[in-house]
Amino acid sequence: MNSATTLSSAMPASAAGDGFAVLGVPQPLVAVLAHQGIDTPFPIQTATLRDSLDGRDVLGRGRTGSGKTLAFSLPVVTRLAGGRCVAMHPRAVILVPTRELATQVLATLTPLAKAMNLRTVQIVGGVKQGPQVSALQRGVDIAVATPGRLEDLIKQGFVNLSKVEIVVLDEADHMCDLGFLPPVRRILDATPRDGQRLLFSATMDKSVDVLVRRYLTDPIEHSVDDESSHVPDMTHYLIEVSSGNKPAIVRELVGGEGRTIAFTRTKHGAKKLAKQLVASGVPAVDLHGNLSQAARQRNLNAFSSGDARVLVATDVAARGIHVDDVALVVHVDPPTEHKAYLHRSGRTARAGSAGTVVTVNMPEQRREVNKMMKMASISATHHTVAPGDVVITSIVGPQAAAVEYVAPQAPQERPRRPRTGAGSSRRRSGGAPSSRRPRERTAR
Repeated sequence: MNSATTLSSAMPASAAGDGFAVLGVPQPLVAVLAHQGIDTPFPIQTATLRDSLDGRDVLGRGRTGSGKTLAFSLPVVTRLAGGRCVAMHPRAVILVPTRELATQVLATLTPLAKAMNLRTVQIVGGVKQGPQVSALQRGVDIAVATPGRLEDLIKQGFVNLSKVEIVVLDEADHMCDLGFLPPVRRILDATPRDGQRLLFSATMDKSVDVLVRRYLTDPIEHSVDDESSHVPDMTHYLIEVSSGNKPAIVRELVGGEGRTIAFTRTKHGAKKLAKQLVASGVPAVDLHGNLSQAARQRNLNAFSSGDARVLVATDVAARGIHVDDVALVVHVDPPTEHKAYLHRSGRTARAGSAGTVVTVNMPEQRREVNKMMKMASISATHHTVAPGDVVITSIVGPQAAAVEYVAPQAPQERPRRPRTGAGSSRRRSGGAPSSRRPRERTAR
């Protein structure tokens, strides 16, 4: 890219073994990472941290699962340490495309922020805005936000971006794919021009290039790998089935003892398949856009904890899922384009672990699937199978025993106490209503 100083790949692998302290990460944060068992930086972290800690605008390119979250969380927390936040004026904004990714980023960021006495807030749609507004009014240092809800709170006057020192765009390519480019540009336009910008993306298309050219100042680009980079420990299979055999074969593919994510093209398909799997003795939960945020989080927790072995998801809902030890990804419905295939497949073989990806297609889909795999630069082993085929056993291993599984449900709400009018509190207490006004709270 002409607008960035480019450093190819990362530093030599041996440099990663020197640990985070050598890269300039403060000792309190090194201690937090060590407590979590993280002492060796990933290549994207080794490549970018020195520049981002120095305040440079950085463009980091790395595939899904390459460790980008820590690569931007560490410099954000380090550079904000010691400052003071003001009510409704966050000092850093981390923009992400989905609620799930916001949750994952916040989980990584929170212990680091606490170590440096910084406040964080998650600003996402699909949940009540009251707690988010309250946190903003108390004052926050770092807001992890989806563009839609952040822009909504800005319009309502609950957020002012004039004091933002650092903006992070995470998974910038996916934000553009989802149509978030206009709100992202409006949000960036509302932040100080001289602030630091950190942009991380797996692929670099025209939309992302627009953001880089317009909003990053003399950026330095670190390209560790991109979304189409070969992952040595990811094995790909293309399984051709008849329409009549597909349900039974899918049941066998996800019925092993390992943790599996199965992708469908539609929300209805995800819900239907999850129910079918549970009925057949496979503990499964679904993840799609029709679920409330609470239901999505419950299902993710069930999958992360191992209570459910299978997560049936749609493309958009699955972005931001960072679950360790996903042994298998099954494309129950082949994706329509290669970027979706790569994003889906990136849920396995994370952080150096091995993984397997299986695409299920019917004969009439063969041509479009082969074209999609070619565009993704994927070489897959082809098989035509029937239920019980030895090929399925070789991929999945032995089938797990059928179990009776009850998907997580919403907790029963306590019945609300009926209100009896404005003077009811006085009558119950025997005194006059309190005239004390709420105290104003000032931020640090």
